Amino acid sequence: MTNSFGARLRWWRKRRGLSQLDLAGAAGVSQRHVSFLESGRTQPSREMVLCLAAALDVPLRQQNALLVAAGFAPIWGARDLTAPGLAFVNQAIDHILAQQEPFPALVVDRHWNLLRANAGAQRLTTFLTGPTPNPAPAGTASTSDSAPTGAVNLAEWLLSPDGLRPLLVNWQDVAMHFLRGVQADALADGTPDTAALLQRLLAYPGIPALSQVPALEEPQPPVLAMHFRQGAISLRLFTTIATLGTPHDVTVQELRIECFFPADVATSQVFHNWATNAAR
Repeated sequence: MTNSFGARLRWWRKRRGLSQLDLAGAAGVSQRHVSFLESGRTQPSREMVLCLAAALDVPLRQQNALLVAAGFAPIWGARDLTAPGLAFVNQAIDHILAQQEPFPALVVDRHWNLLRANAGAQRLTTFLTGPTPNPAPAGTASTSDSAPTGAVNLAEWLLSPDGLRPLLVNWQDVAMHFLRGVQADALADGTPDTAALLQRLLAYPGIPALSQVPALEEPQPPVLAMHFRQGAISLRLFTTIATLGTPHDVTVQELRIECFFPADVATSQVFHNWATNAAR
């Protein structure tokens, strides 16, 4: 992708698998106008940039880049999560984390860097690996521009041989599901950072190919549960991932809140027991 607006627009259109006619119809303009914009014969207004970006479902971070390429200032802020202007967002996040107790809940950024965790997640981490998980990344260390200094990267922690891999009974299935999620992220946001994260994860030894299809010899449960085993204790957990539905800020759009739920009664009891013991 070059720095010109026309080239970036063409790149996003092809990324989304749209013809010029498709994009023109979605944006309410003529195909000729889209063609002139891509060739550089016509310069867009700021409103047209935003209209085309919305039609292409371009994330806010990349919408700012399109605006800059067209000669305009970015309009979407990228506040620090601790900024006063995001206080109400933080209150909502804290509420979700608290309501998830005694089960784990995590807040991560677009590259799976850990930003926040509830007590249930901290107890799970301590049980599995100790209080400070930090596996060495494969190849080059993470250089995400959004990664807090010293942040734990949950993607690398999950897939690294020095992380959770030895504790996951069904690691291959979980790894395949997770990698396809990161691949979908890379296709959606189109950034070199996300593509680089995917390549780092694929560089770990023993990683299954993305084209691999798991053997489905038995009826499958409704969700894939992560099966952890540490000593005599087995934990089966499935997750939900929440995002903020109407973001007008890059940081807010890229937040993910992952909540873990027990997949059986025994797992639920373990977490309730941990919480009871912690309260004592």
